[in-house]
Amino acid sequence: MKGGESKAEATSTDSRLKTRGRKPGKKTKKDPNQPKRPPSAFFVFLEDFRKEFNLANPNNKSVATVGKAAGAKWKSMTEDDKAPYVAKAESRKTEYLKTMQQYNMKLASGTNRGEEDDSDKSKSEVDEAGSDEEEEGDD
Repeated sequence: MKGGESKAEATSTDSRLKTRGRKPGKKTKKDPNQPKRPPSAFFVFLEDFRKEFNLANPNNKSVATVGKAAGAKWKSMTEDDKAPYVAKAESRKTEYLKTMQQYNMKLASGTNRGEEDDSDKSKSEVDEAGSDEEEEGDD
């Protein structure tokens, strides 16, 4: 073997590298109810830019071309030009923080991660439905 290593030493090193970090097959599942992170100011800009670019270049099918053109325009913009996108990104971030706080409160109160939630109903409607069932059972 190269470097004076024996074959056994080389395979033991390989096996140590494979087991470092997370164990295979133990990937944590992401909660589908968790709110998505808000976009940065550039991605807010990209939403608008993509619409304009596609109208100007209807034959373009390349995502990379759109990204390169958007990046070039973003770099050339002044801080004043970027201000509305930064403001939108900040407002989305505050909304995200509020929803994350509500989400974390739900998790802390004992709602299970994988449990399906009746999110269509408000809490008052759920409480009313539960109290109606209890009253019927008392008869």
